[in-house]
Amino acid sequence: MIKLTQCVIVEGKYDKQKLSRILDATILATNGFRIFKDREKRRLIQTLAAQNGIIILTDSDSAGFQIRNHIKSFVPAEQITNVYIPEIAGKEKRKTEASKEGLLGVEGIPDEIIIAALAQAGITPEQKTQTGSKITKLDLYQDGFSGKPNSTAYRKRLLQYLNLPHYMTANSILEIINATMSAEGYHRMVKNILTQDVPTTHTVTPQKDLNAEPYETKTGGNFSFPDEK
Repeated sequence: MIKLTQCVIVEGKYDKQKLSRILDATILATNGFRIFKDREKRRLIQTLAAQNGIIILTDSDSAGFQIRNHIKSFVPAEQITNVYIPEIAGKEKRKTEASKEGLLGVEGIPDEIIIAALAQAGITPEQKTQTGSKITKLDLYQDGFSGKPNSTAYRKRLLQYLNLPHYMTANSILEIINATMSAEGYHRMVKNILTQDVPTTHTVTPQKDLNAEPYETKTGGNFSFPDEK
């Protein structure tokens, strides 16, 4: 496994599954062209890019370049490392037909070629420096973010503090927490959150996104972690 501090941006869940067997890193899927309308995911990418930088690893077809260029339009160039896979004709095993352009996507590219593409982009493995054990779902429960009185309000405050989309699952939240802070940093954050008054309504102050349309603030309502897929 290659350990990376940067978040790796890919197009879909199968690309993420593929890279998860090669990389020990935070891997985020754009869900294809949905990134063009998903303002919350854009803000999440901006947050991750500002913290440790991002690696864009999309397919080598025209759709992949459209998604890559869109991300480059709202993330500063100095926070991006572009990794390109070669154009290899073929189709993935799970598909009955090849893609429109007849090229393999990230999920179908051999591991050694992906590793070579990373090296070509100047990406070298980095040992993650983390103090203490990783945060778990039990920590979220014990700290009042699930299964306790006021958990809904505290969880909303947690998502706001981390600048995360409201639809993030528990596993995704934990992945971001463990990728961006130490256990000590998490506990300091919890102390700050739990010592504040919990409002009955919640106002999100998003990170500035120059390409986003006017953002409609979400207030009130109940939130629960969606089922993991």
